Amino acid sequence: MSTGFITTKDGTQIFYKDWGPKTAQPIVFHHGWPLSSDDWDNQMLYFLGLGYRVIAHDRRGHGRSDQTDTGNEMDTYADDVAALTISLNLRDAVHIGHSTGGGEVARYVARAEKGRVAKAVLIGAVPPIMLKTVANPEGLPMSVFDGFRAALVANRAQFYIDVPAGPFFGFNRPGAKVSQGLIDNWWRQGMTGGAKPQYDCIKAFSETDFTDDLRAIEVPVLVLHGEDDQIVPIADSARKAIKLLRKGSLKTYPGLPHGMATTHPDIINPDLLAFIKT
Repeated sequence: MSTGFITTKDGTQIFYKDWGPKTAQPIVFHHGWPLSSDDWDNQMLYFLGLGYRVIAHDRRGHGRSDQTDTGNEMDTYADDVAALTISLNLRDAVHIGHSTGGGEVARYVARAEKGRVAKAVLIGAVPPIMLKTVANPEGLPMSVFDGFRAALVANRAQFYIDVPAGPFFGFNRPGAKVSQGLIDNWWRQGMTGGAKPQYDCIKAFSETDFTDDLRAIEVPVLVLHGEDDQIVPIADSARKAIKLLRKGSLKTYPGLPHGMATTHPDIINPDLLAFIKT
């Protein structure tokens, strides 16, 4: 088990974890905004225990990676992933992305060198595009994302309590079993990253159009989405993304929230394993 840093072409230090046999099939995890690779602790331990090589990185500006002033957009995020895969010599990898990380996976996999990627998984992911536009009238209005930016600037620490305590994990639903530990861990991860790159990332996850990326992906893709996702509404994400994928399969979960891989790993992990083994 190891951790370390790679240096990208613009000099940014990207933190990563790399656990398990180097000869085993690699599974690469891509976290959501504004979190870090720590958000995948459960899945990494689960797949490590099954003999896989598991890797997760902190996106630039997040977690332990450099708090970058530039490059906080999807093209550079994907370039950083490419640099990581080359540095670690990953081939036939399965790339799993949650939320913003799902967008990162789509952009990277669509452009990846042949042989680098075997399969991909999008969990509660932002593609094709979150923002309401002329071409995407069902999307969320810009005012929603302007609200995110305003809340981050006004009081990032409080904002990063309100999101996990409310819609992210579905803890605002009647009868929800609230975990203070999950709320605190979400806050910890968010506050470890930089305010400027996290601010920039709101534009990246909301305004980037992944339509062409989804169409270009040639490997099998599993799309998983909670039907009670209050952060990335399923109708304008997973249900559209699946129509654009050449080899896509969709599985939805009644009542599950945006952060379902964290709240319900007992459900999500076996579904991930079944797809990887197929």
